[in-house]
Amino acid sequence: MEHKLFTAEEANELLPRIRADLAALKELAGKIESQHRDLLKFKAIHKHAFPDLPHDNDPFFEQESSLDFLRIEMDMMIGNFSRKGVLLKMIDPGLIDFPAMIDGEPALLCWKEGEERVGHYHGWHDGFVGRRALPEGPERDSRD
Repeated sequence: MEHKLFTAEEANELLPRIRADLAALKELAGKIESQHRDLLKFKAIHKHAFPDLPHDNDPFFEQESSLDFLRIEMDMMIGNFSRKGVLLKMIDPGLIDFPAMIDGEPALLCWKEGEERVGHYHGWHDGFVGRRALPEGPERDSRD
């Protein structure tokens, strides 16, 4: 699969949008988690209160449908990161990789939520553990 390649400058320019998208995604994830917990409680109460009730009408349909739609929305939000050309590695804390070329080698510019700027990178197979500070100089941060 062909990836868009970013310079550190391009990645940093995109960060305000990434931060906003990540905040919205976290909010939605929290809403899904809360509604899922509520549904499980409702099911447990219903099971104990009405153990012999016929199952003709699904008392959970509305809550389950609402959760399904929220999950679809979440999938779309996650896909928006890919459509921007970035890799969402973790939602909380936010961890984003930007495909790049460093010293003529394929690499990933790495940003972790809380960092002011993109200032690190790692190889495609190194992961967060292999992250290193970006080398200095524009000639070392190119898409060539």
